[in-house]
Amino acid sequence: MSDPRPIRRIVITGGGSAGWMTAATLVDAVRDSCRIELIESTAIGTVGVGEATIPPIRYFNQQLRLDENAFLSATGGTFKLGIEFVDWTRPGQRYFHPFGRIGTDHDGVAFHQYWLRERARGSDVPFEEYALSCVAARAGRFGRPSSDPRQVSSSLDYAYHFDASLYAKYLRRYAEQRGVRHTDGKIVDFSLRADDGFIESVTLESGDRIEGDLFIDCSGFRGLLIGGALGAAYDDWRQWLPCDRAVTVGCSVGSELPPYTRCTARRAGWQWRIPLQHRLGNGHVYSSEYVSDDEAAAVLLANLDGEPLGEPRQIRFTPGARRQSWSRNCVAIGLAAGFLEPLESTALHVIQTALARLLALFPDRDFDPALAREFNRATRAEYEWIRDFLLLHYHAQQRDEPMWRRARAMTIPETLAYRIEQFRRTGRPVVDAAELFQRNNWLAVLLGQEVWPVRYQPLADARGGDISQFMAWTRNELRKAACALPAHHEYIARHCRAAL
Repeated sequence: MSDPRPIRRIVITGGGSAGWMTAATLVDAVRDSCRIELIESTAIGTVGVGEATIPPIRYFNQQLRLDENAFLSATGGTFKLGIEFVDWTRPGQRYFHPFGRIGTDHDGVAFHQYWLRERARGSDVPFEEYALSCVAARAGRFGRPSSDPRQVSSSLDYAYHFDASLYAKYLRRYAEQRGVRHTDGKIVDFSLRADDGFIESVTLESGDRIEGDLFIDCSGFRGLLIGGALGAAYDDWRQWLPCDRAVTVGCSVGSELPPYTRCTARRAGWQWRIPLQHRLGNGHVYSSEYVSDDEAAAVLLANLDGEPLGEPRQIRFTPGARRQSWSRNCVAIGLAAGFLEPLESTALHVIQTALARLLALFPDRDFDPALAREFNRATRAEYEWIRDFLLLHYHAQQRDEPMWRRARAMTIPETLAYRIEQFRRTGRPVVDAAELFQRNNWLAVLLGQEVWPVRYQPLADARGGDISQFMAWTRNELRKAACALPAHHEYIARHCRAAL
């Protein structure tokens, strides 16, 4: 066994959420053995699309030992119980993708099989109404879930809405207090080692040269190091995900704070609404092939729930992923590794999981190629899993505008085609245990967008006694549990009012 040659110098290029999440994670793991320096230019803005999150962000914050109430107060945050999709299947229809458990499996049969049986017998109760997160969200209520699995409230799960720029600042304070060095400067050049092509240093506009052993590229869409220095290819997925631009603007917020994200389908894309304590975040994600930039901005401004707080800002992007997000001694995190539109609020999650993989496969200065191969395999699989889940939203719908007709008719990846076929024929969603989106996530979208199976599991008829009575009792218990929770805005005022 060879002697270890530990990493001594880590250079993070780029700030924003990706850079400071990386800095906070690494300093917490290696601060006693490694110097960490983050380089960012205040002259270069950040995208900041990650204001809505999914439940695993809670575990990221917990690993850093962040106080939840203090973090939400500092970032103007609110709680999120799921996502409401408006007009996606067709105009006038809406459904809810809740966090947490949906129904309870019974007698060895999955709950949704009983729901499918009741639907076949004439029930019109939406599937989502068996999730406490949905019932509470629509009532405008929130409370933290019980740790007692016997309590109905234990089935609730939640994430956050917060100001992404304030979150980056919050993590910056955390990281700098623990020793991360911050340098404000623009990178204008880099040098590669002659013998192996590894990055040796970066040069700033000031002329300063910063050397490192491990470089983390958090430079956003530019991919300054992973693409610019090392030439890692980027796969364009616009043949499946049609949107390539977004226009964003904040607006004033009213007295109510709905504890969920809303996504509304538009003629050539979709619009998000994210409630923060100090503003509503809004964005229109669209395809430039089907709508002009000016028209997209006009659609956004015409559909705000409050007065705009500035001029709309446009973002251009190419959905897709790097073929290698770890190349030589450089690891790309966040937008430098890939971009999948924030339809299911995964922007910050892929940063979180990339950091977890990096820690699990943390190299020494010899950079065993097996580590990069495994990192790239797992990262690519994650992006493809999420891509297929997002694509389901576009493909399984009945809208009649040109972009939506094309999305419905497109040739989809075989991986998604197999999932849809299995569900249509058997009523069983096909999910890998390692995937981010699990059975209830797929069911919420499949059933919400009316992808109906031809049959339900036969055991749903053979077991369980009077399931109709059981399901009615379940709905009643969920309504009682939701009514027992405080109003979302009252909970925030009591525990985590914004200190902005």
